[in-house]
Amino acid sequence: MNYMTDRKRATGLGAAGAGTHHHWQMMGTSIALVVLVPLFVVTFAIGLGGTYEDVIAFFGRPVPAIITGLSLVVGIIHLKSEADEAIVDYMHGTAQKLALKFVAALSYTLIAAGLFALVKLAL
Repeated sequence: MNYMTDRKRATGLGAAGAGTHHHWQMMGTSIALVVLVPLFVVTFAIGLGGTYEDVIAFFGRPVPAIITGLSLVVGIIHLKSEADEAIVDYMHGTAQKLALKFVAALSYTLIAAGLFALVKLAL
């Protein structure tokens, strides 16, 4: 038995109205992370073990800095989306609203701090 209306079936949205958007966002960030995480691990491993000046010179080049920055941003956005979904599923009312705002603030603070540290390191 199918309880979806013709309109919902045509637009591909479920009962919440945002399931398809969340699914595609998670698929996009997951695919990006499949590429970025190995690149980041290799980049980090190359920079590991050098002196302070060597690490500064290594991250001063554009490719390692871009890989590190993209990994940071995409990884935290993916983590934020997953945390938002868990909060929406298991919390309700004011606690849900506060938790969503806290996760968003923490995520964007981590992105800003990480990018600031990367820029300080690279420049």
